[in-house]
Amino acid sequence: MRRLWRIGIVIILPAAVGLAALWMWLYSDLETPYYGSPASEVFVDIPRGANAVETANILARAGIIRHRLPFRAYLRYSNMGRRIQAGEYRFAEAASPRHIAQRLIQGDVFFYSITIPEGLTAHETIDLLAKNGLGNAPEMERALLKTRWIRDLNPAARNLEGYLFPETYHFHRNTDSEKIIRTMVDQFRAKLAKTLPHYPVPSGWDISRIVILASMVEKEVRRHEEGPLVASVMINRLAKRMPLGCDSTIIYAMKLAGTYEGRLGKADLQMESPYNSYIHVDLPPGPICNPGADSLRSALNPARTDYYYYVSRNDGSHQFSKDYGSHVRAVNLYQKPLAHKR
Repeated sequence: MRRLWRIGIVIILPAAVGLAALWMWLYSDLETPYYGSPASEVFVDIPRGANAVETANILARAGIIRHRLPFRAYLRYSNMGRRIQAGEYRFAEAASPRHIAQRLIQGDVFFYSITIPEGLTAHETIDLLAKNGLGNAPEMERALLKTRWIRDLNPAARNLEGYLFPETYHFHRNTDSEKIIRTMVDQFRAKLAKTLPHYPVPSGWDISRIVILASMVEKEVRRHEEGPLVASVMINRLAKRMPLGCDSTIIYAMKLAGTYEGRLGKADLQMESPYNSYIHVDLPPGPICNPGADSLRSALNPARTDYYYYVSRNDGSHQFSKDYGSHVRAVNLYQKPLAHKR
């Protein structure tokens, strides 16, 4: 009996010591920060349905974890292996396998966050996206021709100008170029759907004309509270068959022609273009930028006024006038002194 007891000790004690050593190693590795990639940052894609073994292999090959076993053991014995969330993750510094596992379980996937300001043209929007590492510029330009996405809103649209909603977006690093543009169009639809129940399309108008008007309002105002007033001026002039005389439409035409250098001269007011609202009556043939929600609401619900003119006060606001004589006096007051200073 004593001999068996000694044999048991000889067998069990080394095994216990070995298990203790293994446990200490596992615990130490699990809590020790590690980053073994030679690159300053690494993007790792965890596919949908990946289990603990597959995930550990992916991370080890990328140099994110040193050993697979501690990571796998933690997920298995914490019963969280099935909670790993798919997606692309960014790693740029040492972190412990436990911390990495928690990030994967929480779904801390990497997104590019980009804010598209109101009033950018479609081409300016694409330039901004590309400069921030999103999409491929030529591919996004081609996606602008996918007018079938808005055929129910504007059957005559030649491109998606006006329908790329300005918003803060979160895109994966490798999001497809077409999907980026489609996401912005879908966001326009979502915003429009929320707006129309409160501000229905006025009689005699349709969505395409509302978007054109909203784009002009967007470019003309700096203070959102003036949007309904500017919209009312344009609607009043349309009713009288007066040219809208909107500088921003000529600027847009010059941008399309590649001739705009940041200034608008008197000769430019005679530019032959369907977008020249000084020589053509009615709205331009399409939007001149991508309007935001405030401008869309202004176009759908303009103020009721008898204003036909407005001029900048050079402080972000405008002076509105009912007749031409009053407008001339406002121009002399706010614009002529500025011209002399130049």
